[in-house]
Amino acid sequence: MQRFRKALLALAGTAVAGGATLALWGCGGGGVTVNDTVQGRSSNGWVWQLPANFPTPKVPADNPMSTAKVELGRFLFYDKRLSGNGTQSCASCHHQDKAFTDGRSTAVGSTGEVHPRNSQGLANVAYHPTLTWANPSLLSLEAQMQVPLFSEAPIELGVNDGNVAEILARLSGDARYPSLFAAAYPGVETPISWGNITRAIASFQRTLISGNSRYDQFLQGKVTLTESERRGLDLFNSEKAECFHCHAGFNFNDQVVHASTQVLDTPFHNTGLYNLGGTGNFPAGNQGLFELTEKPADRGRFRASSLRNVGVTAPYMHDGSMATLEEVLDFYAAGGRNITSGPNAGDGRAHPNKSDLISRIDLTAQDKADLVAFLKTLTDSEFLTNPKFSNPHAAE
Repeated sequence: MQRFRKALLALAGTAVAGGATLALWGCGGGGVTVNDTVQGRSSNGWVWQLPANFPTPKVPADNPMSTAKVELGRFLFYDKRLSGNGTQSCASCHHQDKAFTDGRSTAVGSTGEVHPRNSQGLANVAYHPTLTWANPSLLSLEAQMQVPLFSEAPIELGVNDGNVAEILARLSGDARYPSLFAAAYPGVETPISWGNITRAIASFQRTLISGNSRYDQFLQGKVTLTESERRGLDLFNSEKAECFHCHAGFNFNDQVVHASTQVLDTPFHNTGLYNLGGTGNFPAGNQGLFELTEKPADRGRFRASSLRNVGVTAPYMHDGSMATLEEVLDFYAAGGRNITSGPNAGDGRAHPNKSDLISRIDLTAQDKADLVAFLKTLTDSEFLTNPKFSNPHAAE
């Protein structure tokens, strides 16, 4: 498996933004300079259909967008035959009606292995400069796609040396895939390949753009927010609640890249979720950036998620340990979480690496209700039901 994976990593490395060399398990991070130009109509006629005030997504030069490639990617995203044992697809952990999360605390792989982390949503993933909860070196959707396909610890889709040829044979023997691949990769002698599979799924994922929530319609003057929702919006953007420091801009997060990005910042945060026994430790397998850098200051640092569609993406946090938005607000209002018993006992409020942005906030019951009301205006019902993003195999 290592030989096969190395070949794919070499292929994915060419798809990294700006042509930079990909180090899939590297320890980098922080700010980097990206030399971009705004992308318009591609040579094959692709035109982005974007919400108002959304920038053009950045697309790797060696994986240009095309309608045929996106449609192939949609078929593959929903196809369980892409897993080693034929039991799971990408969509098994990314459900459209949940903004491409799965409703579980943590994901479960195709072999039944329980994962340590919550499945992240894919809404507006085209604008994420780093991917997964705590890996600053995963810089493109093409590279990230190889994690669910080929990861061995934990196993996700379970592709390995013993079944790679069999899975390609499943696709080659299907009545539709030969023509779908040929349309997506015209003139390619062997279009059904793992490299083309990852490129097609990445292309489909780039189209998963959400920007038609009630909040967006409010900004465009199409709807009026309720008094509670408006108070929640004002509080969200106030220094009292400080939500906007990590959840700002059109995507409500603090890591964004697009076609005109010049300087890219990729912050990760310790929010005081754990502090096992007062030692600064987080639960095993969930130490954040520390697992890559081995720097004590990186213990417990994770990426801030986008809040778009947050009303349908419960449970919350990197390990799905909070069930409701109300629980999340109580956590932030307390300045962290104090676990008083059990194996994870410890006062996260006193974690030595906790972000300076996390401190006690005096929120009334009305404040919390207003914030929840506003957060639910970020749900984009059209996105959750759009046929362009739905399962093409559903009728089979």
